[in-house]
Amino acid sequence: MTAEQFTLPKHKNILVGVDDSADAQYAFLAAVSHALEDGAMLHIVTVFETDELNVFQALDKDELTNRRHAIERRLEEYKQQAIDAGVKTVHVVLAEGEPGETIVKDVIPDVKPDIVIVGSATKKGLGKYWGSQAAYIAKYAPVTVMVVR
Repeated sequence: MTAEQFTLPKHKNILVGVDDSADAQYAFLAAVSHALEDGAMLHIVTVFETDELNVFQALDKDELTNRRHAIERRLEEYKQQAIDAGVKTVHVVLAEGEPGETIVKDVIPDVKPDIVIVGSATKKGLGKYWGSQAAYIAKYAPVTVMVVR
């Protein structure tokens, strides 16, 4: 067999799931690296988990707005880091719901990625159970999934 037979096809559209966990940071680095190598478009998604709010926070419109703005600012920081690294086309996606299910059922159909890159664990919300979101995405996503640790 030749080396060409072991060459993977280049990705054109990469989706990376991020939060502030260490594994998500590694997933972001891997996604940027792949986007640079393949000349791919990069989509950065985070999911706002309203179920981690207590009832008073959930009913407080100012609290929800402030949290949403904080997440949007963080997504823009990720976007700028990718652009600074040399990725040509970067989009951000802020979704709401349970992360694994929302990414699989809502974000992937909209973004149509070739590959999804996620961290193996997260410290937030339902994802605090080791790897449950990554496992869900890996099991149910209709595209290739890379889980980074």
